[in-house]
This record gives sequence, C-alpha cells and structure tokens, in this order.
Amino acid sequence: MIRESVSKTARGNPEETPAHFEPDAARPPSLLEEDGSTPAPALVAEALKHILESEFFRTSPRGKQFLDFVVHYRLEHHEVPLKERMIGAALFNRPVDYATGDDSVVRAQAREVRRRLDKYYIDHPHESPVRIDLPVGSYTPEFIFDQKPKDETAVPVGQALAIRPNVDTVSVGALSVPARHGRFRILVLGSFVALLCLGAFFVFLNRNSAKTPISAISKFWAPAFASSKPLLICLPKPIFYRPAADVYKRTAQSPGEFDHEVYRMTHRPHLRPEDTIPWSDMVEYYDYGVSKGDVQAAVRLSSLFGRQGKDSEVLIGDGFSSEDLRNSPAVVIGAFSNPWTMEMMLGLHFAFVDDDKGIRIQEKGPSGRSWYTKHGPVGEDFGVVTRLVDSSTGQFVVLVAGVEASGSDAAADLIVRPDALEKLLRDAPKDWPQRNIQILVSTTVRDSVAGPPNVIDIYVW
Repeated sequence: MIRESVSKTARGNPEETPAHFEPDAARPPSLLEEDGSTPAPALVAEALKHILESEFFRTSPRGKQFLDFVVHYRLEHHEVPLKERMIGAALFNRPVDYATGDDSVVRAQAREVRRRLDKYYIDHPHESPVRIDLPVGSYTPEFIFDQKPKDETAVPVGQALAIRPNVDTVSVGALSVPARHGRFRILVLGSFVALLCLGAFFVFLNRNSAKTPISAISKFWAPAFASSKPLLICLPKPIFYRPAADVYKRTAQSPGEFDHEVYRMTHRPHLRPEDTIPWSDMVEYYDYGVSKGDVQAAVRLSSLFGRQGKDSEVLIGDGFSSEDLRNSPAVVIGAFSNPWTMEMMLGLHFAFVDDDKGIRIQEKGPSGRSWYTKHGPVGEDFGVVTRLVDSSTGQFVVLVAGVEASGSDAAADLIVRPDALEKLLRDAPKDWPQRNIQILVSTTVRDSVAGPPNVIDIYVW
C-alpha cells in the first residue's frame, strides 16, 4: 500500500514501484528532501499513520499524542529545537517555566514511546519504507529509510510447486551422484529406516524407566513456561503527587535547605497540620508511585522465572495494555491500584470489594466470609493468588493481589516457594494443573514488612 502510493507520486505511473528504499542517488528525487538523505514528509506522515494505528499505540492516547507532536514539529522545520519544557507546556499543561527537574512527565513519556516503537518494529519490521526513531537523550525524531535485505527474493507459489528433484540424481551436500539402478537411493533409504528403528528402540527402553516427578511449581507455571512469548510482570502505578519545589523552599528553616532535589526527595517540607497549600502547588510525578510490597512481589517472581530460564518483562502503570495481555502470559500484581485485577476477579469465589462496609476480600455467596486489613505495630494483611488457565484475555494469567501491598508480597512469596506450593497442592484434585485456582493467604505485618504467608483457604474450579 505504501509503495504504491509512493510510486504514483514519484513517477506518475502506478505500475512502477521501487524495489528497495535506499538513501542513495538512484532514488527518485521526490522520495527525498532537498538535503538528498532525509525521507520526504509524505513518506514520514504515511509511516507515522501506520505506527499510530498499530496495536502498540492505539491504546495509549498520550503515546500517540507525544509521537504525533514531535514528528510534525520536525516536519514543519521549526528553527527552535524541541526541548523538554516546550513539550511539557504544549502537551501536559505545564507552565512554560516549570521546573523540569521536579516534574519528569516528558522524560517518562519519551521512554514509554521509545519502548512502544521498539515493539512495533519488532512485529512490523518492514511495513513502511521509512523508520521513525526517537534517540535516547533527544526529543527530536530521526527519519531513516528502511533497509530491506537485498537478497530477499520471492518465488511465486506456482513456480515453487513446479520445482521437482531430478529423478536421475541424488544430491548429498554439493555432490550430485548418478543413481543408476537405484542402488544409491536404496542405500540412503535403508540407512534412514535403520535410524528410525534405532530411535524407536530407545523410546521403548526408556518408556518404563524412572521419571523425575514434575514439581508442583513447574505444574503451576507450565502454561506460561510453554509459551514462546516472555512472561509479563504487570505492576500498578497509582497517581502520585508531591509538593512543588516552591513549597519546600518557602518552608525552609535555613538558607538553601531545600535548594537541591536530593534533599527534597529525602525530607519533608516544614508544614504544620493546620497549614494549607493551593492545589496548584501539588505536582503529579509520573516516575513515582509504585508501592514497596508490589515491587517486592515483582522481584520474587522475576527471580523465579530467571531460575527457570523463562524470559520475563516488567511493565509498569500505563506501560501495558489489553493488547499486551492478549499476546503474552502475564502476572498482574495489585488489587485496588490495578483495574485489570479488579475486572478479572469480578464474580470469582474470592474478590476484592470496596463498598460502605469497607475495603476487603469477600467470599462469594450470602454467607461468604470477609477479610479486612488490621493496622498497628503488629498488623495483618490478606492476599489472593488467582490462577486463570484461560482468562478473559485468552492467555494464561496469574493475579497476585492483597488488600494492601503487604498482602501482594505474601501472595507472591507463596507461589515462588517449591516446598510451600508442593505441600499446599498435595491434596488438591489430580487434574488441578488444567483448572483455575484461587488461594487465600494472610500475613503478619511488622514495620510495614510482610511475614511468611499462611494459607487460609483454596478454591479449585
């Protein structure tokens, strides 16, 4: 589609399409700008359209907005280079003189766009003759002609079907040997049959040999380990606000006390309980907000997958979408901070509930039990592991969630410990690896640190 539109524009003949898009003198002038190396704006715009309509960007409004803005800014040949503060003001409603050191919204979005671009070009390496890159450390995109392998050749299906081996020769490597009277072919065929028989013999010998029992932890994660896709570890990131730098400086008790970000990050402003500050003095920080318990859960899981030789990828906040969950097995961490968990657990035996009775885990049914977090020097939290063999996403999903983050950490601890999982599932139905499971756990919390998980109940369906 793109090549056809390019050829019509460049040559005026829809039958002529350039075989390769290479930035050299042989390329038609209309494919390049005056500098002789930059792709023409029409090609860049067409490539941008494909990217923004892809599965990697259509679910990310901010990502689409960001990439569209920086690409068109360059295409319009503005003399002023793109800067972080300029993008923050234009796209994120920041004041034109806002402190970029205190607000990383632009940097965070640029990282997310680069990540989505990388995924797009892995899945669609040659969809467009132009590649759009956003170099690290810059907000000005680069436009590069896509270099396709020059030795790519397409053989028509009819022609491929017409190819037949020469019945008078048998090829071994580069050697072509006459097959008179078929004796050579008989020898090759006999060797092949002998190998098959030998293989069958070894299969027969090993059939009754002692097999190493498959552990419960391997059975639990088998659908994820069997997938060729990396296992996604999806962390929630609630909205996080901090006082603006001016609040710190206004409340400083000594000259220069809060002049540096490292001090503002590690100390509180000097505000009294009765002090008030306007909402404009509260700044949303996109790089912060992941809870300690959720991170600990992700670390436990990532370590397990590494030991098992399974590739995994950690995604945070809006860094993952429904498209990601439809394409790969996943572990989704967090409850009330993660809409995906709340949606997928709705209607299950154990679910997270927030109503006039409070935030809790609720068992299904009119006589269902309830579990609430208990605070104090020695508190108690609760979590649920939900294993869905075939979830609403069409993929294997494990939900690791707690009423608070300590419950998520305890739930993750349970499913990475072979001994604990082996003991827990010893009395489960024999076909549990093919079924859905929910495991309810509690944990004692001291100084915001979760203790070992204690299994309260298990439900298999």
